[in-house]
Amino acid sequence: MISSELIHEAGETLRTVRDCLRFGETRLRAGEVFLGHGTDDPWDEALALLMKVLHLPVNADPRILDSRLLPSEVRDYLALLVKRVNQKVPVPYLTGEAWFCGLPFMVDERVLIPRSPLAELIEASFVPWLDPEQVHSVLDLCTGSGCIAIACAYAFEHARVDGSDISEEALAVFEENIARHGMEGQVQPICSDGLSAVQGPYDLIVSNPPYVDALDMANLPGEYRHEPALALASGEDGLDFTRRLLREAPEHLTEQGVLVVEVGNSDEAMMLEWPQVPFFWFEFERGGHGVFMLTRQQLLEYRHVFSAQA
Repeated sequence: MISSELIHEAGETLRTVRDCLRFGETRLRAGEVFLGHGTDDPWDEALALLMKVLHLPVNADPRILDSRLLPSEVRDYLALLVKRVNQKVPVPYLTGEAWFCGLPFMVDERVLIPRSPLAELIEASFVPWLDPEQVHSVLDLCTGSGCIAIACAYAFEHARVDGSDISEEALAVFEENIARHGMEGQVQPICSDGLSAVQGPYDLIVSNPPYVDALDMANLPGEYRHEPALALASGEDGLDFTRRLLREAPEHLTEQGVLVVEVGNSDEAMMLEWPQVPFFWFEFERGGHGVFMLTRQQLLEYRHVFSAQA
C-alpha cells in the first residue's frame, strides 16, 4: 500500500521524469503487484503510467529523463500509481490502451485486456495451417475489445471479418476500435450468445472464450478481478462454453473451414475428457499454451463424442 503520508512526501520531493520512474518502480515492487497484462517489469509499468500523464509515447527520447515536471503532472502520476498499487487496477485500464499484434486498442473494464498467444498465429496469417488466399470469411467469437477480429482483418485484408459477443458493453468498445482502425467496411460487430446469431459459414472461426475454472476463479490475483467475470468464468472445469462450441461449430464452418480456440489452463481438462479426439495443440515461440485447432471434418467425425457430453 502507498500511504497518504508517502504520497504527500513524494509530491513535495519528486521533480524529474527519472525521479518519478524510480519512485514508481520501488512502490510497484513493494506493493507486490501482479504483472500479467502486457508487461513483465515494474519499470515498464511505471513508464507507461508516467507517459500517459505526459502524453508521450513509451519510447520517447531518453533525454527527457532529467526533465523537470510540473507539480500537477507529478500529482496526476501519483494518483495513477496509487490506483495501480492500492487498488490493483491493471495499467491498460489506467491508460485506456493496450497493444495486440503490434496494434493499439482502446480498453476499459467492459472488456478483457488483450494478452492472447493467438497474436503469434495471426501475425503469421495462420500459415502453414491455412492458405491466406483461401480465407474469405472469419469469425472472432467472444470478441471483447475486437483486438483479434481487427488483427485478423489486417492479416486477411480481403476477408470479411465478424466479431461477436454476448456483451453489448463489450461491443460498444469493439465499435470504437473498429472506427479507430478505419475498418468499418470490413469488420462487423454482432451481438450473439455463442454462435446463435452469427451469419457464416466461415473459413476460420477463432475464439478466446471464457475458460477459467472455478478453482482458478476463486484464486485470481486482484488485477484480474477488475476484468468482466462473464469473459473469464466457464463452469467448474472451465469448459462449459467450449463444450457448446465444439457441438455447434461444424454448422458455421465452410467445407475446408477450421476452428482455433484458446482454452489456457483448461487444456488438461479437455484432454482428459476427450482423449480420443486429435486436437492439434499449437506451440508458441513467445510463450503461451492451451490453443487447439480442429477442422470441420474432425468436428463432424467426433460430433457424437461432443454431443454425448451435452
